[in-house]
Amino acid sequence: MEALIPIINKLQDVFTTIGSDTIQLPQIVVVGNQSSGKSSVIESLVGKDFLPRGPGIVTRRPLILQLTNVPLDDKVQRSAEEGTLGLVEWARFLHTKNKVYSNFDEVRLEIEAETDRMSGSNKVPVGDQPPDIELQIKELLLKYIANPNSIILAVTAANTDFATSEALKLARDVDPDGRRTLAVITKLDLMDAGTDAVDVLMGRVIPVKLGIIGVVNRSQADILSKKSIEDALKDEQLYLQKKYPTLATRNGTAYLAKTLNRLLMHHIRDCLPELKTRVSVMISQFQTLLNSYGDAVVDQGQTLLQIITRFASAYCSAIEGTARDIETSKLSGGARISYVFHEVFSKRLDAVDPLEGLSYRDILTAIQNATGPRPALFVPEVSFDLLVKRQIRRLEEPSLKCVDLVHEEMVAIIQHCDFEIQQELLRFPKLHEKIIDVVTTLLRRRLPPTNTMVHNLVFIELAYINTRHPDFHEAQLIGTLMKNAEIDQKKKYAPNNALPAPDDEASSSSNELVKAKPGSSLALKLDANMIWSTSNKKAISQVSEAGDNMNDLDRLGDSSGPSSLPNSTALIQRKSQHHQLTKPVNLLPDVPANREVRLTSKEQRDCTVIEKLIRSYFLIVRKNIQDSVPKAIMYFLVNFVRDNLQSELVTHLYKKEDFDELLSESEHIAVRRREATEMLKALQKANMIISEIRETHIW
Repeated sequence: MEALIPIINKLQDVFTTIGSDTIQLPQIVVVGNQSSGKSSVIESLVGKDFLPRGPGIVTRRPLILQLTNVPLDDKVQRSAEEGTLGLVEWARFLHTKNKVYSNFDEVRLEIEAETDRMSGSNKVPVGDQPPDIELQIKELLLKYIANPNSIILAVTAANTDFATSEALKLARDVDPDGRRTLAVITKLDLMDAGTDAVDVLMGRVIPVKLGIIGVVNRSQADILSKKSIEDALKDEQLYLQKKYPTLATRNGTAYLAKTLNRLLMHHIRDCLPELKTRVSVMISQFQTLLNSYGDAVVDQGQTLLQIITRFASAYCSAIEGTARDIETSKLSGGARISYVFHEVFSKRLDAVDPLEGLSYRDILTAIQNATGPRPALFVPEVSFDLLVKRQIRRLEEPSLKCVDLVHEEMVAIIQHCDFEIQQELLRFPKLHEKIIDVVTTLLRRRLPPTNTMVHNLVFIELAYINTRHPDFHEAQLIGTLMKNAEIDQKKKYAPNNALPAPDDEASSSSNELVKAKPGSSLALKLDANMIWSTSNKKAISQVSEAGDNMNDLDRLGDSSGPSSLPNSTALIQRKSQHHQLTKPVNLLPDVPANREVRLTSKEQRDCTVIEKLIRSYFLIVRKNIQDSVPKAIMYFLVNFVRDNLQSELVTHLYKKEDFDELLSESEHIAVRRREATEMLKALQKANMIISEIRETHIW
């Protein structure tokens, strides 16, 4: 098992180059209160006087010091290059790199100098020491003793209360089971006369699972008198035999060293399997990370072409759904475009009501305007064309919105097409920026022709209303409506009912009042009497404002029948010419008022026919648009960009004069690559060292 310690030392050599926090090696951490004897314990274990000594806080910062002791006949660990060829024992510091110290007085001086450089010369929270020095020290201690692979050596002076030991309290916080805590009682020779530490050493005060060991260190007078550690160890054994004869064999520095050696060996053995696994995992992780940073650029032209090709391929794969890393938590790439076509756009078209914004007023007005001065015998086709085109135009807005949504998804694919190519592009921020600029410019350039095509698809439908479309059942619709109207007429004029005179037909049919329902089409009809009454009173009012003779106007206003219309009109015209009115007189309102009106059965039937025809033809057009718009977007935008992306990138980026700028590597990436390379080398070396361990070494 002794062979494991050199192996751990080698591992520590390796990991000090990459940071001690990366791999937590088995180690011994000494903690204790100020002047509890920590430095003396370490010096006694090492057998060398190399730590700064004195009153107050002397050792005030952590540092890594490796001590090596090699027999003269072992030439494996010696190196002429490192200056250790003729040495038996030497020391190295992490902060001085490969400098070798063979004189341990120089080691102590270097520790003092490095401590002053990093921690200042004061020892208490005054002067150049921060006010929270105690908190910083505690956090520093916890950082080391929290390592599950460390053995905690909790040092407490015998002339203090062991029950309130701060070292044991800290150890218990991070090691509640006591699996890796060993207690050391120092200064046994300084206890008050008449007292001893038997109860403490026997574990009667506070039990410690790994044990409690008492030691006697050199006093400050011994240090000043240059008393050697060998002499101090002899005096320690004499004192223990005299004061604690029954406990002498289980206490003292020699027993402490033997116990620590045994604990460390078993701890290394327990930690080794996990250590092997951890190193192997980290090698894989850093190899992947280093691959993402890529190799240094040798041939700029070749590197640029490779990046352009890989990006174009990754972008097209994201659209087609053939990427290696397919998302499982959300839609991405071409799947989002499909979602826009078949969910967003399709539902938006389905939500467009064929008759939205189209009332009976609009239908009836269109029919009347299409017939001119003569009442229509049949429903005029012009009114149908006019109204259905008005409804078809409403399909343009959601179609153009679909183009915008697909364009946004195409832009989003740039940043999410492939993780590996994105990582590689981060190496070259200028190239990344240029690629994004070229692709977005290409997409923006394809928007106008795509929008134009979608706009034309709607206007193609407006250009020709195909009433002979196989899905447009015009004859069936009209025939059914006419048949229903005929049945209604027969029921209305049944033999049991008195038939009205022919002259009264219009007036009888106008007696049915159609009321408008909220949110529905308004049934509208103005009969001759209502038109006359409204226009006649308006004419009277306008002539009155011009200062005409009111007697003649009163007579005109009393006329209520259509027979008085010619004379009244002539009178109004003469009065208007006499007073030279500048504003012409309107006898009818531009649009009939929105109120309850009478609707004839024929007008009701005509409006219903137009509604049915508009709905039927609108659904045909909507189906065509729903099918043709995605095809147009795919052809003019998606497929065009997919097929021309690589050539577009090469045209705009592959210029020799721009190679240096485009392939200028980010300083951040260069530093990360260098760190990853060093880490990978260290891990590979550590893996080789661990692989040298055999079962014979462990047991």
